[in-house]
Amino acid sequence: MKYPHIVTLAALLCMAAVAAGQQESTAQKKLYSDTANAMRQIDRAVATASQTGKMVLCQVGGNWCPWCLRFADFVATDTAVHNLVEREFVYIHVNYSRENKNPEAMQRLGNPARFGFPVLVILDGNGNVAHIQNSAYLEEGKGYNEKKVVDCLSHWTRKAITTLK
Repeated sequence: MKYPHIVTLAALLCMAAVAAGQQESTAQKKLYSDTANAMRQIDRAVATASQTGKMVLCQVGGNWCPWCLRFADFVATDTAVHNLVEREFVYIHVNYSRENKNPEAMQRLGNPARFGFPVLVILDGNGNVAHIQNSAYLEEGKGYNEKKVVDCLSHWTRKAITTLK
């Protein structure tokens, strides 16, 4: 090949363009709503959890937070985590942003922002805070570790909570 470095450069540029497109699509997701009534959102999730025998998994963060989007993607794409969350939790995204810090909801959730974002708050079927999890402990590299997430969430299912009592 006469110009192998040009072919290599072209391949690298194509891979960078694909990666940039993937990052843009993740960044464009609107998982969190600046205008949603977070208290009402939590109330609905608690009511559903109470009726279905599940716990509520509140992922607190915002669309501005790349780690928040990564965690949501991880829950959606990792089979073990996705199945656990679907089976055991009512999963919601509670907004915390410059535009709307949802102070009343944050107080109700035990002021979890002190742990950074995303932060996971698990509520029981009565709306009581059962656990607040700093998600940094669940990370691995530029993503999340399946075993750490499954282990963490498994300790806060309805069955795990009632078994401990």
